[in-house]
Amino acid sequence: MVFSCVLVRLVAGSPNWQFSYVKRGEGGIRTLGSLLSYGALAKRCFQPLSHLTNAEREYCEELGFSNLQFGVANTDVRRVLAISSELPISNCQLIKSDVISEEEARRRILEKVSPLNERAVPLASALDCFATQDYFAQLPLPAFDNSAMDGYAIVASSCHKGCRLRVVGEQPAGPDRKLRVGAGEAVRIFTGAPVPQGADAIVMQEDVTRDSAGISVNVDVEAGEFVRRRGCDLAQGQMVLAKGERIRAATVALLASQGFADVIVGGNATAAVISTGDELVKPGDELQPGQIYDSNSMLLSALLQRCGVSATTVEHCRDDWQSLGNAIKRGIKNHVLIISGGVSVGEHDLVKEALLELGAKIEIWRVAVKPGKPFLFGSIQQGTPSPHSSQRSARSQSQARTRSAGEGSVLRSNCFVFGLPGNPVSALVTFLQFVRPAILRMMGATNLDLPQVPAKLAFGLTNDGDRPHYIRGRLAQEKFTPVGRQESHALFGLSQANALLRVAVGQSLKADEIVDVQIWD
Repeated sequence: MVFSCVLVRLVAGSPNWQFSYVKRGEGGIRTLGSLLSYGALAKRCFQPLSHLTNAEREYCEELGFSNLQFGVANTDVRRVLAISSELPISNCQLIKSDVISEEEARRRILEKVSPLNERAVPLASALDCFATQDYFAQLPLPAFDNSAMDGYAIVASSCHKGCRLRVVGEQPAGPDRKLRVGAGEAVRIFTGAPVPQGADAIVMQEDVTRDSAGISVNVDVEAGEFVRRRGCDLAQGQMVLAKGERIRAATVALLASQGFADVIVGGNATAAVISTGDELVKPGDELQPGQIYDSNSMLLSALLQRCGVSATTVEHCRDDWQSLGNAIKRGIKNHVLIISGGVSVGEHDLVKEALLELGAKIEIWRVAVKPGKPFLFGSIQQGTPSPHSSQRSARSQSQARTRSAGEGSVLRSNCFVFGLPGNPVSALVTFLQFVRPAILRMMGATNLDLPQVPAKLAFGLTNDGDRPHYIRGRLAQEKFTPVGRQESHALFGLSQANALLRVAVGQSLKADEIVDVQIWD
């Protein structure tokens, strides 16, 4: 494919030029934009006049052009000059990638990510894992009628305030002694003990007076009082755990009550974190002028732990090809590699190019979300050769494939790479919106969203930008209050927040309006 770089002087006599590129043979101009709209990336595409044909160069030189500054003496305001030079697309890096919506980005990511292989784990180790099958009650709860109080089991119809009852036995919690209760009788009973046959109520020990001959009842008693009926909490055959549901502490207890010793859960995802930047210093080391402490590594490691994943490696590398390439090679031994910083278009943003050099397939680069536009998602295989290396045989690729527990198939050595912005707020927002759902899906979860609750907005907000904006704020007593500076570097404000409010493009929200906020902490 061939692109033409077209130089068009819009105002004759002015040294300011605007640039566009035309894709020949497919219907005219594809994108028209100024150098300022592309930033540093434009420098890589627009090349000096040596790349023009000789005839065009001579024509330019006749008009006074000698380089990209194009000093022009002609001041005819009606004259518009266009000079084109056909360049191979491989030589022109000014291919302005589409900025996709966050919904589209999330859809693409989740289409690529499949659940990992399921595994059986002891129930005691299943906390925060996700079930990969439905579980049903094998027993009713309670399993038998039992007493809710320490007291006396009686027949309610033969008991009233002031009556006397003869105590005929005692039933503690434990094995059923097969006792019976008749009219005018009582059995001493304790919490959790089986209710004797014939009894239909329990009178608390505080409501009787006991002597050697029996008890005097000091209250009226109705049938059913303080009796826990069999199955009143849980019926046999009732679902106790659904596929994709997170196993919580109470879930562990419920499964134990049903006699489950093991549970089948989703795969154990592994992750690596790389922070990039010459300006970053490990906490505890001495700072030099222009340096800052690396906080993103800690932030991302903590967020991974909240997902039930411990980072196997956390490292920092400088802005150079060798350091970054070596770190990536180590990181892709995991299911997920998260790289912080270096994913924008600056001259020191090397992540995208380094990944491509190592054979990665970039699926997403840049998302319409604020903060967090420079976001990258792709995949890479362990041992994948760079484009300049020999390719693996079809047989070896076939042998590397394995069936996942979910849909489709993935490569055993496949690693999903997420490139997050270097600013901490941007890193957090993109992690929560894109990385977290992917990790949860790998682990077998079905609910991939952050918890969302309605809240009253403390004051009005308007988004007059061109991207949806996630406002950081504090949710307390059903009220959401934005906190701190709403800027991507503002770490202190972020530390005071526990929720996010998404404000769509052009949306205006009034004070006291009820809004839906996402709880992240």
